[in-house]
Formats: sequence, C-alpha cells, structure tokens
Amino acid sequence: MIRTPGQPGRAGTPWVTWTVLTVCGAVFLVGPASGLNPAYGRGPGLLAAQAAYFERWGVVPVELWHGSAQALCTPLTALFVHGNWLHLLGNMLFLYVFGAMTEAHMGRAAFALCYLVTGCLALLGYAVVHAGSDRTLVGASGAISGVLGAFLYLFPRARVTSLFPFLFFLPLRFPAWAVLLFWFALQWLAAGTAAGRPGVAYLAHVMGFALGFGYAWVRRTPAVRVKGAARSTEGDKPT
Repeated sequence: MIRTPGQPGRAGTPWVTWTVLTVCGAVFLVGPASGLNPAYGRGPGLLAAQAAYFERWGVVPVELWHGSAQALCTPLTALFVHGNWLHLLGNMLFLYVFGAMTEAHMGRAAFALCYLVTGCLALLGYAVVHAGSDRTLVGASGAISGVLGAFLYLFPRARVTSLFPFLFFLPLRFPAWAVLLFWFALQWLAAGTAAGRPGVAYLAHVMGFALGFGYAWVRRTPAVRVKGAARSTEGDKPT
C-alpha cells in the first residue's frame, strides 16, 4: 500500500492500468503457459506448444536483427506474454500498486505512452547488448520497471508498505525512494552477475527503470518551468 503526502493528482479511474491488467491476464489464461487451455494438450505436447508460443510472440534477439518482418513486432507483443503464474502475478502486483497513481498524475495518454515505449525500448536495449542470443524474452517487466522509475520521480516522498521475509514478513513502511532505489540496485547487481546466463533479463529491468524516470523528468520539467515563469511575470505586473 502507498500513502502520498501532499501530492497533486488527477481524479478518475485508471483505465490504462486496468486494461493492461485485464489483457495480460486474459492472454495468459487462453495461452499455453497457464496450462488451463485444453487445446494445447498435456505433457510433452504442452511443453512443445509453450516453446513455440514464446518463440512466436516473444523477443529472440538473434531473430530480431536477422529474422523475418514478424520479429520486428515482438518487442510489443512480448509485453503481454508471461512465462508462468509467478511471472504474471509478480508483474501485475507491481503494476497494481504503482500504476494507478502514476497514471492519475500523468494522464491516461501519457501513461500509456510511457508504458509501451519504455517496455519496448527495454527489450530492444537488451537485444542490442545480447544481439547473438537465442533466448526468448517475454513479459511486462521492462514496462513495469518504467512505471516504477516514473513513480520514483513523481512521488519521491510517498511511503510504501513492504514485507521482508528476513523480518518474518512484518509490514513496514518506508519512503518510496528508498524502496525503489533498493530495488533498482538489486536489479543492477543481478544484471552484472547474471550476464550471459539463462534466467531473468535483469538488464531490461534496469533499462526500463531508467527510461521511465527519464520520461517523467523530461515530461514534467517544461511544465514546471512554464509555471515558474508565469508566476514571475505575474509578480512583475504593476499594481
């Protein structure tokens, strides 16, 4: 849970956040990764269907640069595909916690653009660094990392309730900047130690977070300057 002291925001339902949650959930349930769709069979047949599904809709760096035109669309389609239940639920939890407030502050169009652009660029950035890799990348982690980066810029004074296993899962409240920077540091360290090995694409998380923070900074800075200039002009008017 998050509490934000004295931060302005726009009222309204976070439709973009809810739409992404719904689409990602629906795509997962009807696809082979959930194991719930009988059309994909069971056992070895299901595993083969999952591999083909991820390769078709996920990002494979070596195919992205040297494959078909269809591969060029995969940085977008991969944002809505998840590998398993834990992958899906973890991403959607972060989006649910941090997405609504970020969308309310940014506005729906700007938030949607932030989500899609940072997510695609994070996957593309990973594919550039690992251009010869044949690992398939799927999931919204890069885009959601972008949301976290934007949230950190917009709400640095917010307080987040976190659960820590080594403290017996006691709910503790910390400043958002401390929680998110700690999370970013873990992703950075993991990206360095996991380079070239199979597993989570931590580098995409790092890139997404930096891109989201930069997007919020670039988008907000001109508005702040304009408001400041308006106040200065107002103060100079003769009375």
